[in-house]
Amino acid sequence: MEQPPESGTFGRVELRRLRVDDAAALHAVVEGAREHLVPWMPWAAEQDLAGTTAYLAASEEGWRSGEAYGYGILCDGELAGSCGLMRRIGPGGLDIGYWLHPAWTGRGLATTSVEALVRWAFELAGIDRVEIHHDAANTASAAVPRRLGFTEAGREPVRGGPTAPGETGIDVTWRLLADREGRGDRG
Repeated sequence: MEQPPESGTFGRVELRRLRVDDAAALHAVVEGAREHLVPWMPWAAEQDLAGTTAYLAASEEGWRSGEAYGYGILCDGELAGSCGLMRRIGPGGLDIGYWLHPAWTGRGLATTSVEALVRWAFELAGIDRVEIHHDAANTASAAVPRRLGFTEAGREPVRGGPTAPGETGIDVTWRLLADREGRGDRG
């Protein structure tokens, strides 16, 4: 497969490719989650509708170039957050990012979304590993790869220190390797 699917349903979770037309809906979710996101995601502090639109335009270009695949996380038809696969960890690898509005946390949506992204990642040609990176203080983000059998692959200081107020400046890397059948394997 050259690109992952544009959408898919996994239990209560639907992942759907984000497009510029989604700007107003995504911005509303970011606005409602701002206080929850700002400690971990520096972009959330000043994200406005124009910034959301620009992000989604870049996301569409990422799809065209094969560099990034951004999805909305929907539950019960409502946009709950977003996630994506990004080619920013070198050849053969994809980085997974995710966030949820706090009204949707604690329900397994992030775990289900990441599990789907892992499946899709390993169906792409040439992908032999997926990684998740987060700040050491972000224990909620750490729970997802731990639940899915990722292995903690390292901790390193972030060059320049923390970029968001909740961060310690220590980047934690979780890794899952593809096995011979194309599924994730600890390693």
